Amino acid sequence: MLRVTKLTDYATLVMTVLAARPLDVLSAPELAEQAGLEAPTVAKLLKPLAQAGLVEGFRGANGGYRLARAPEAISLVEIVEAMEGPLGMTECSLHDGHCGIEQSCGVRANWRRINDVVADALRGISLAEMVSPAPRPSRRGIAAQLANA
Repeated sequence: MLRVTKLTDYATLVMTVLAARPLDVLSAPELAEQAGLEAPTVAKLLKPLAQAGLVEGFRGANGGYRLARAPEAISLVEIVEAMEGPLGMTECSLHDGHCGIEQSCGVRANWRRINDVVADALRGISLAEMVSPAPRPSRRGIAAQLANA
């Protein structure tokens, strides 16, 4: 099963807390409380998010963190890659020469194509969209999607 790690899921949650208050500087304990997470976990998440340029930290008595850019300008793929590194469905999706059957593999090109589709889907969702609830498709809409699949 494909899934992001628990830390990436938590990082997305922390980012949505910041996105809901984009101009505010929130301390790690405040973020932890609002996200429903443990403070050490939030502190662990903030370091790679800051290194990726997604949040900025401020020191001092009123220190804390806020988004480095507007929520609309941060894509979900950036959060995933900040936490997990470059998106790669398979090893050969990222690097050439890491697989013993690379030269004779008949599915490599398709995995790369799938990797690009997933990356584009994540790139197409902004942090701002993650803050607002997703619209629920109607039953008729779900049936149409399944019929077209």
